[in-house]
Amino acid sequence: MSAPFPYRLVATDLDGTLLRPDHTVSTRTRDALAAATAAGAAHIVVTGRSVPWTRHILEDLGYDGIAVCGQGAQVYHAGERRLLTSVTLDRQLAGLALAKVEAEVGPLALAASRDGLEGEVLVGPGYVVQEGPLPVVPLADPADLWSAPLNKVYIQHPGLDDDALAAVARQVAGDLVGVTMAGEGIVEILPLGLTKATGLSLAARRLKAKAADTIAFGDMPNDIPMFAWAAHGVAMANAHEELKTVADEVTASNEADGIAVVLERLLR
Repeated sequence: MSAPFPYRLVATDLDGTLLRPDHTVSTRTRDALAAATAAGAAHIVVTGRSVPWTRHILEDLGYDGIAVCGQGAQVYHAGERRLLTSVTLDRQLAGLALAKVEAEVGPLALAASRDGLEGEVLVGPGYVVQEGPLPVVPLADPADLWSAPLNKVYIQHPGLDDDALAAVARQVAGDLVGVTMAGEGIVEILPLGLTKATGLSLAARRLKAKAADTIAFGDMPNDIPMFAWAAHGVAMANAHEELKTVADEVTASNEADGIAVVLERLLR
């Protein structure tokens, strides 16, 4: 007789983790998640993407539970298509933080994610958007960036890499806002204290699960707080070194079904 599945909650990041490089989820990983669910666990998506950029993936997965989006800012009920919680960025503080960063390193290219179920991602002059199907709205007037509630601001610099830019932003503005790196070219300014762990703990409470019941999978520094919260943190082989350093284990890459490798072992 096989042992029971040891976790009640399986938390997975999307990009670089659950999603393969072509942004699909493999049959093997789908099957492993379905088997974990059948064994009594709940699968919860925990992503930096805001709801409008996440919804189509959830629908493809047939996912009707709770998802944590927007780096923890949004707790979203996929089945009911409604936001359960939403945290917005203080735009005055964000403006002050950006001014401090620009005083240190010179002009930044900016983008921002608007709050809400249909919140658009606005892209300012010079901001390089990754190729892909996700919709963005180009900004002719940079002042429009601040015209409605936001859950995050994205920053890029022409000369600094992501790690260096995030380090400078934390150093000069870390008392005003949160700063995280969520992927290549994706350094984010967030409400102070907000992390994936914030949203995951709120969602877990609704699912009557605890940190001690949770295994988490991720690939980027923005997953570090989630790993600190969960009982067991699993970094993908393709993960950022910062995350691998704090992970409890490193699995195969997102391309090689790293999530399935671990779940299959736990299900045996």
